[in-house]
Amino acid sequence: MSGLSKSRLNRMHDVMAGYVQRGEMPGLVTLVSRRGETHVDAIGSLSIGGAAMRRDTIFRMSSMTKPVAAIATLMLIEDGKLKLDEPVDRLLPELADRRVMKNVDGPIDETVPARRAITVRDLLTFRLGYGFVMTSADAPYTLATAQAGLAPGPNAPTMEPDEYMRRLGSLPLAYQPGARWLYHTGSDVLGVLIARAAGQSFDAFLQERVFGPLGMKDTGFFVPPSKIDRLATSYWTNFQTGELEVFDEAKGGRWSKPPAFPSGGSGLVSTADDFLAFSRMMLGKGALGGVRIVSRPSIEAMISDQLTSDQRSTPGMVEDYFDSHGWGFGVAMATRRVNPAEPVGQYGWDGGLGTSWRCDPTEDMVTILLTQHMWTSPVPPDVCVDFWTQSYAAIED
Repeated sequence: MSGLSKSRLNRMHDVMAGYVQRGEMPGLVTLVSRRGETHVDAIGSLSIGGAAMRRDTIFRMSSMTKPVAAIATLMLIEDGKLKLDEPVDRLLPELADRRVMKNVDGPIDETVPARRAITVRDLLTFRLGYGFVMTSADAPYTLATAQAGLAPGPNAPTMEPDEYMRRLGSLPLAYQPGARWLYHTGSDVLGVLIARAAGQSFDAFLQERVFGPLGMKDTGFFVPPSKIDRLATSYWTNFQTGELEVFDEAKGGRWSKPPAFPSGGSGLVSTADDFLAFSRMMLGKGALGGVRIVSRPSIEAMISDQLTSDQRSTPGMVEDYFDSHGWGFGVAMATRRVNPAEPVGQYGWDGGLGTSWRCDPTEDMVTILLTQHMWTSPVPPDVCVDFWTQSYAAIED
């Protein structure tokens, strides 16, 4: 028995349908899976006035790509092609001999030498010294990152991986390696590292070693023409008018063709069932249906908090987030229970283009929310909070 209340799942449908009925988004897909029983609900449409939302609708997963990049890295560590604490200089010479800004808010050219090399662990834990520095928009580091085409955000880099690394290597670090958690950039660098370590493109490695073995047939870095009718249109909120506007079309949009840069931080598209397969592998400690892609110890390390108190003191981070959460390899985890829907040990991450994913080992439970409405701030939108709340309220034993 799944231990999920049918009447409460119906209530969740009504709550989630309200977002579509109020015009806050064209549609969404919810998935709640507990003890092997899965409930999926497709509500609304793929676009405003478009075809009906489907269970197999394809969504832009954005930052839900990050745990996939982490898994790929752990696989290469187990293959002996990477080591967790080795400097990345061997495969990423662009990041050797780093300079570090004296003051993150100061001039970009006032630097000191890095005290040590950047390691693979630094990339996995976002402690490499590059990333989203939440200072003013006109701060020198923020401007230099944007001018180089490397600013974290909803748009992945548009250059080839080697050019990406050349540009990144031209910038100083904002902080010393290992000093601070800075969001996002570590995962994009991991994508390049994985490709160079594996001797094949990042997307080819994922297809061969992760997506194929797990049966994730609709997951990749673009949607081919044969499936483009299943890709939801992506929307953002115009802050001046309050209206929904198209961020990315399905046909002819940026995910309708192979990207120059397969982004390990934000590039994947997927479906609810494909990401359920990934989730079941995670809950299976690296195995799904008799197919093991990574070891139990690697999964256990991935979902363990890797940060010290000093490393998590990131300026501008959502207030109090790290008071009750930690960060492992590409995922966050609840370390202190502050509400019913976040038990200690639950892990997962969200995507700023409108997605959310959690795994709960204690409840043997997966929750996935897929929408096509971009978040308006780092604070989770109400649709996520309601989904998480209703999912856990449906537990009846």
